[in-house]
Amino acid sequence: MGKVELIEQEVGKLSSSELAAFRNWFAKFDAEAWDSQIKEDAQAGKLDALADEALKGFRAGRCSEL
Repeated sequence: MGKVELIEQEVGKLSSSELAAFRNWFAKFDAEAWDSQIKEDAQAGKLDALADEALKGFRAGRCSEL
């Protein structure tokens, strides 16, 4: 049995309050992982083309406020 399956089984055994605490912890953990990945991608230049495209649209007046 793999790690994911073991985690699934253990999560299935949590009480309602434990599940709520786990959910809160995981949401924070996942957000931090996402932020870290975005930061790494930005530093590596992987987002440069998207930024350039957005700036072109802005300069051409194709942007609007929501």
